[in-house]
Amino acid sequence: MFTVAALYHFAKVPDPSAVKGPLAEVACKAGVKGSLLIAPEGINGTIAGTRAGIDAVLAHIRALPGFSGLEWKESHAEAPPFNKLKVRLKKEIVTMGAPGLDPASVGTHVDPGDWNALISAPDVAVIDTRNDYEVAIGTFEGAVDPETASFRDFPKWWDENKDRFGNKRIAMFCTGGIRCEKSTAFLKAQGVEDVFHLKGGILKYLEEVPEEESLWQGGCFVFDERVAVGHGLEETAHFLCRACRRALVPADRARAEFEEGVSCHHCLGEHSEADRERFRERQRQIELAKARGETHLGG
Repeated sequence: MFTVAALYHFAKVPDPSAVKGPLAEVACKAGVKGSLLIAPEGINGTIAGTRAGIDAVLAHIRALPGFSGLEWKESHAEAPPFNKLKVRLKKEIVTMGAPGLDPASVGTHVDPGDWNALISAPDVAVIDTRNDYEVAIGTFEGAVDPETASFRDFPKWWDENKDRFGNKRIAMFCTGGIRCEKSTAFLKAQGVEDVFHLKGGILKYLEEVPEEESLWQGGCFVFDERVAVGHGLEETAHFLCRACRRALVPADRARAEFEEGVSCHHCLGEHSEADRERFRERQRQIELAKARGETHLGG
């Protein structure tokens, strides 16, 4: 079993480039794979490896100035969820395109055990801050879907739709909590006072709230080879279309538009024939690597 850690922490990083090298070295030596983003506002990422490897990376991050309060969420995977390690420098650890937000001025955190009562209240509007392809496979009962293709689209969506929420309190949620740090800070900056967000995100909710008490419907999209998880953070039957990276269900394999690694019913008209031929070659290389008992990094 591989330990998977989803982490983020907002803290000032005066010189992100000075943090990148040592962090990458620790993760590499520990055999950890996944993605880590470093920006002047903090660190964000999801990594996987052995228990000892994950502990080594987390200890290194927690030892950085301002990161002693780092929190993370853990789950497990039977197969490696990542093929390689990526440590990158970014302008933001989650890109919203709304500069100047104060990460300390965010909505009220709500523990998973208290979330059901909040979102069931008649004076509360529940907003899913994730992208459309994530919402498509699962969300909370009654949640508003902004139908955004990118988190950058959220400020514009809010500006165009804010009047529909009247005097309601706003409850927001996302996969692990980081997008809600930005989106609730944005709403507070827009003058919305009663803003709440699910502490630890959907992942923490699915981990802690029993399925029989849950208001969650479907799967939660995760950005690794597990594709999606459900209650108890168990992997679902979803799989990825390798052409468009959208999540599919097993029945989608029988659709006429589906070709392994090349197309699905979501993206058949989105790519040219030259693109599809390139995808077919990639799929052939993946299958050859699999036959040799190797992992194709492009897979």
